[in-house]
Amino acid sequence: MKKRGKVSLVGAGPGDAGLITLKGVECLQEAELILYDYLVNPEILRHAAALAECICLGRHGHGKLMPQPEITQRMIEAASEGKRVVRLKGGNPTIFGRIMEEVPPLIAAGIEYEIVPGITSAGALPSYAGIPLTDRDVASAVAFVTGQERPGKPFSSLKFDALAAFPGTLVFYMGVTTAKHWSDSLMEAGKDPSTPVALVRRCSWPDQRTILTRLDEVAQVLDQNKPDRLRPPILAIVGEVAATETRWTWFEERPLFGQRILVTRPEDQAEELAKPLRELGAEVLIQPAITIDPLPDWSQIEEVIGRIAAFDWVIFSSKNGVRYFLERLFASGKDLRSLAGQKLAAIGPGTADELRQWHLRADLIPEVYRSEGMVDALRDEAPGKRILLPRASRGRDVMPKQLQELGATIEQVTVYQSEDVALPDPEIKSLCQAGEIDWVTVTSPAIARNLIAMFGEDLKKTKLVSISPVTSTALREAGFQPAAEAREYHMPGVIEALTAASQR
Repeated sequence: MKKRGKVSLVGAGPGDAGLITLKGVECLQEAELILYDYLVNPEILRHAAALAECICLGRHGHGKLMPQPEITQRMIEAASEGKRVVRLKGGNPTIFGRIMEEVPPLIAAGIEYEIVPGITSAGALPSYAGIPLTDRDVASAVAFVTGQERPGKPFSSLKFDALAAFPGTLVFYMGVTTAKHWSDSLMEAGKDPSTPVALVRRCSWPDQRTILTRLDEVAQVLDQNKPDRLRPPILAIVGEVAATETRWTWFEERPLFGQRILVTRPEDQAEELAKPLRELGAEVLIQPAITIDPLPDWSQIEEVIGRIAAFDWVIFSSKNGVRYFLERLFASGKDLRSLAGQKLAAIGPGTADELRQWHLRADLIPEVYRSEGMVDALRDEAPGKRILLPRASRGRDVMPKQLQELGATIEQVTVYQSEDVALPDPEIKSLCQAGEIDWVTVTSPAIARNLIAMFGEDLKKTKLVSISPVTSTALREAGFQPAAEAREYHMPGVIEALTAASQR
């Protein structure tokens, strides 16, 4: 039986990647082809299946936009082949989303389709820009108005006499280039020139910007701010609500609002750092400097696991070490009872947390979360003991050497591979070259060294936050001075150091 294709027209919301609906996420997870607008936050594409084909339909002012007939044809062809297709649109597909140009052709072609609503920009605006669209005293109604009617339309559907007399708030979408036309038309129809207007750019994005003005100054404000990046997408809120002095600005007051931060951890570990940075208001970019991969051959670790009872201590120096070691222990047909006779040490709280995820408790966490701290913590315990160190394919040899000098018998076993990423994403490289990245997180010496290899001197155009003195030393030895260093050597410490430094 031939697989049935389907097109889902999905609203991605106004910008914040967390505002897409659960239904929208489900569609993305099932899609084989995703056609998305340039205004869609690319973070949303992380919900897509690994093998899904994702196509951006163009970027305003940066190359050719895919014409609507071609978009429609791509959807029809893919669905006719039995593919699940998502047409991902900014905001809500049914509010100025040109959906009437896409649904009728799908119906005519006999394509199964669905429409998944999203949060329209004006719907998010009161929460993120702090401007209520309705107010029981001054605005009991709200109207959404397009600032761009279809080119070649024989007559205008906008009745400015009615809009000028509208008893509430007017929200103009896509009205930047036509601001003089619609503002003059409203005033000519009797709207008070002093009517408050709020211009909100990129609502719910980390670089959201709000300008309060008045109706007779809108066009001038937009024209004056052209060099200052006051470009679409912009909503214009016309009405008394835009004059409120009780505007709540929680979104723009977050400590890292407006900061663009590059997280350089491996792809599957980046969110531990990226998510709290986003919650603090930052725009987060992810560019792994290293990859963490399984070993091609497990024979050595399986041999060690087979005689695990011979060891007195197992010292874990990373979360990855915990995960790969225990995964292989279980794959070998054993379980946690195999570790009943060993004491476990964790280099820091993050590693200890990973042990807890496996229902294991660290017997020792050093006061200083680095190799030297572990050696100090085991100084009295180490002599005469057999110690196992599960580790990466590369790293410092300080701990095994110093423990051996204390009289311990040390055995190291590689449990995962750490490899450098050869080339950065071209867009991120361009941003770094232009000095448009505010901070770069550096969370290990290996990451430090490869970031320098990837970005070179351009890395000096941004600020670096280091996780530890060891990582800072790796940066300084290459001629790069960290702007901040964590006092506690884990991800919360990095965030604390970065936040404090950005407030200076």
